[in-house]
Amino acid sequence: MTMTTSLTAAPVPMTAAGRTARRTRFLNWIAVHSLAIAAALFFLLPFVFVALTALMSDQQALTRDLWPDAWHWENLRTVWETPGFLTWWKNTLLYAGLGTALTLLSSIPVAYALARFKFRGRNLALMLVIATMMLPPQVVIVPMYLFWAKQLHLSGTLWPLIIPMAFTDAFSIFLLRQFLLTIPKDYVDAAKVDGCGEFKALVRIVLPMARPAIAAVALFQFFYCWNDYFGPQIYASENPAAWTLSYGLESFKGAHHTNWNLTMAATLLVMAPVIILFFFAQKAFIEGVTLTGVKG
Repeated sequence: MTMTTSLTAAPVPMTAAGRTARRTRFLNWIAVHSLAIAAALFFLLPFVFVALTALMSDQQALTRDLWPDAWHWENLRTVWETPGFLTWWKNTLLYAGLGTALTLLSSIPVAYALARFKFRGRNLALMLVIATMMLPPQVVIVPMYLFWAKQLHLSGTLWPLIIPMAFTDAFSIFLLRQFLLTIPKDYVDAAKVDGCGEFKALVRIVLPMARPAIAAVALFQFFYCWNDYFGPQIYASENPAAWTLSYGLESFKGAHHTNWNLTMAATLLVMAPVIILFFFAQKAFIEGVTLTGVKG
């Protein structure tokens, strides 16, 4: 039997010319991406500052130090065990989760009808949908508050914010409709030939192909509900048991205005779920936003 051996060549040291070329490529890369690097640092550094301050002691948080002398992870536990903080979390999850689900369930059929069905007044209906996007919520807040608080007696709860999402959202309808226009009609026609009705074709053919747009709409709505401060302030401020994280954080800041480390820790716990969710769903989110508006 023949034995074969392989000799490993010794690494060739990099010459001065090679190091110069490598340094030149690195500097060119920095020059080309300098604007992107500056923008990334502009958005990233505030989050780093919040995270580092959240792990400082009470005394160091009031100094000019930017790096903790010791890592105080117990600050996060202190904030989490603050009376009411877990309730704010549950309320925010209820508001964001249920609101997102209702928005999708109500917006998808409307967007599909505006994209696929031809009927008299379709363009007018689309214009009315777009026009409602130009109406600030503050314009109608007084009559809406009187309706929910005086007629239905739902003040002090989050239901005045959740229930309207069951009646569609203009931005979600527009975004979904623009994406559905890019799906070839031949797929739906082929499904109808095979015996599918309109609803079955929507569920089995259109919705799987529209996952990027649905993901984008879901993220937009979830982020809106998670960060909403104005709505809970109007309807839920009188009942601390119905506060959300955005409104409760303002109360927490007022109670701990000298404990900047705890305030930053609370801010970090409020931001973390949104950042993590976007990190894992950014591909579908960007794809859904990019592909909408291709066809009008």
